[in-house]
Amino acid sequence: MPDRPDVPDEYLARLRPLLAFPECAEESAWTGVRWRVRHATVAHVFGGEDQRFRIMFRAEPQEVAAFEHLGAPYFKASWGEDVVGLLLDDGTDWDELAELLTDSYCVQAPQQLAARIDRPA
Repeated sequence: MPDRPDVPDEYLARLRPLLAFPECAEESAWTGVRWRVRHATVAHVFGGEDQRFRIMFRAEPQEVAAFEHLGAPYFKASWGEDVVGLLLDDGTDWDELAELLTDSYCVQAPQQLAARIDRPA
């Protein structure tokens, strides 16, 4: 089985400010890096055995279906009904990803923390 590559520092540097939400902490995961609010995972970035990088995040149920139908670079995770993934590469729209991560935080955070966040329109 091929090794999973470490997440490039370039990706982490771009993700950290996007995930700087109240009580949202970065930590090492079983592979890659994840951000959690209290005990709920907001985002998880990692390298796959195929040497490609992915970020997983949470979405509202109607959004999950939309992402699933969009296809690449989006995909629905094989676990969790509200988990969506995005392949990261040179074509990644980081502004769009910022909005998706904000939504993910609001899905996962306690209501009083989520209420402090300005969500994209």
